[in-house]
Order: sequence, then structure tokens, then C-alpha cells
Amino acid sequence: MTIATRTLGSASSLTVSALGLGCMGMSEFYGAPDPDSGFATIRHALDLGVTFLDTADMYGPFVNEQLVGRAIAGRRDEVQLATKFGIMRGEAGERLGINGSPEYIRAACDASLQRLGVDHIDLYYQHRVDPQVPIEETVGAMSELVAAGKVRHLGLSEASGSTIRRAHAVHPITAVETEYSLFTRDVEDEVLPVLRELGIGLVPYSPLGRGILTGRMTVESVAGAGDVRATAAFPRFQGEALQTNLTIAAKVTEIAEARGCTPGQLALAWLLAQGDDVVPIPGTRRVEYLEENVAAADLSLTDAEVTELTAAVPREAVAGSRYGDMSAIDE
Repeated sequence: MTIATRTLGSASSLTVSALGLGCMGMSEFYGAPDPDSGFATIRHALDLGVTFLDTADMYGPFVNEQLVGRAIAGRRDEVQLATKFGIMRGEAGERLGINGSPEYIRAACDASLQRLGVDHIDLYYQHRVDPQVPIEETVGAMSELVAAGKVRHLGLSEASGSTIRRAHAVHPITAVETEYSLFTRDVEDEVLPVLRELGIGLVPYSPLGRGILTGRMTVESVAGAGDVRATAAFPRFQGEALQTNLTIAAKVTEIAEARGCTPGQLALAWLLAQGDDVVPIPGTRRVEYLEENVAAADLSLTDAEVTELTAAVPREAVAGSRYGDMSAIDE
């Protein structure tokens, strides 16, 4: 099993595996951490050619970068490594706000390099836009990291079209990471056209709708200890909204069964069909699910199948906001 590559960005291009691996859930958010399984999954991902790895300093907090660093030891030259700064957390996990100041960026980058055990980061994202710091100031500080050789490419996460334009005018932005799936298509309205105009790649996170598009989710499966989907932070997974969304997801499962693939593979194939500049980063900490996801890269959909899937999950039918508090999302 191997996987093709895609290019993010045109002004400052980065070649990565057509599917990446989101590492967040190995350390936090979706139940008890499982670093051993995560380690094995990352190593197997590299064996399969999934070399675009996504982490952040706030995952864990801090321990996810350490896990990724251990897993890529001795194989650094195979990896396109992405991490993020900007959502501050304390050692106990407490949220301390968003910070896009130059002083914080420099310190955060050095700390990430140390935890990852590398001398450079391939793609360094601002995790969330700081409304108190002009984006020009933030990206200016990020560009200094490029000049210093600590970072190769710059990215933004959950940034609006206007913010992306302003940032790109300071230094080429290679990729923008945002939530995008059959269940979340807001990016198509404003952000994706701007990315295409400027030659910036799109990296969809939660491309499987936080698990609902895998066909394995039930009401009970999101009620476990440590699973943030069971909290008010994620309205789509609460009460009647979850029941509605599971019904919608069942339509994807039905189409997948007819196609002879899993619903998760079909959802990823739909995203890959949105353009060669789109590189989803499905997250998993299990080798079996990694292999299932990778197989989606070889699943070619016809235009008719893409249209059928799009119609099967109407944007207006999805119940609930993607976050309970959308204030950190740049608009």
C-alpha cells in the first residue's frame, strides 16, 4: 500500500502525502490517551507513505509533540512536519487564551523544536488568529523564523478570507488548515475561492466529521469519559442534533455499501475530489483505521458520484454549530 503526493501552495510550495495524519487524538480529547498505539500508528503511517504529520503544542498539552518527535526519530527526512502555536495552555491543561505576539511566537517555536527533537518545522501554523494583534505583525514574526531556518513554510488555521489576504501580502502562506468535510462546508463560501486565487493549499481537519462519517458512531460511543464530543463544546453531538446527524450520516453509509467501500473512505474520497490542492488529515491512533483511510486515496469518484454525495448531505440539514463557542473562529 502506497500513497501519492500533492503540492500545497504555489508561491512557496510544499510536497506532502495526499492524505496526512492528524495526531491530536493520540494524546487528548477523544477518550483516554494511548501513546503506545499512537507511536505504532505514526511509524506505520511512514511505512505506508503517509508522511504529512500534524500536531500542535496545545495537544496534551505539549505531550503530543513529544510523541510525534519520538515516532519520527531516525526518519526525519521522510516527514513533512506540521505544528501550531497560538492557543496557550498551562501544564495542567488550563486554557490561557490566544496569543499572536512576536515574543510568544519566538518562544513557542523554540519550545516546539525542542519537544519534537528537530532543527526545523516544515509547516508552522498560527492555530487561531489573535484579534488583539494585527495579522501583519504575527506573520512578520513568523517570517523571521523562516529567515532563521527554524521554519520552512507558513500556515494559518481557521482564518477568514480577508485575514488570509493580509497575511499573504506579508509572507507567502503555503496552507490554511480549517474544518472541512461533507458535514462542514463553510470554507467553500469565502475561504476556498481566496486560497485558489492566491495559490494556497487547503488542509481539512476533522475530514470525517469528528467520526460521524465513519459509520461507526452511535449515541453511546460519544458518551465516554474524556471525549469532548459529549460536552456542550460540540453541539452537533448533543441530543436531538446527534440523532438528526446520525440519520444523515446513514445516507453516506448506504452509498458506500453500494460503492463497495467504507463510508469513511467515501467521505475522504469526496474531499480529495475537491481539488489537487486539498490534503485532508484524518486523525486516528489505530493502525487498522489508518490503513482504511489510506485506501481512500486510491478511490476515484466520478462527477456523478461527487454530486450524489454532496446532495446526500445538504449543508442546511446538518444540525448544530460545529463549536459551541465560535468566538475563536476568525470571521
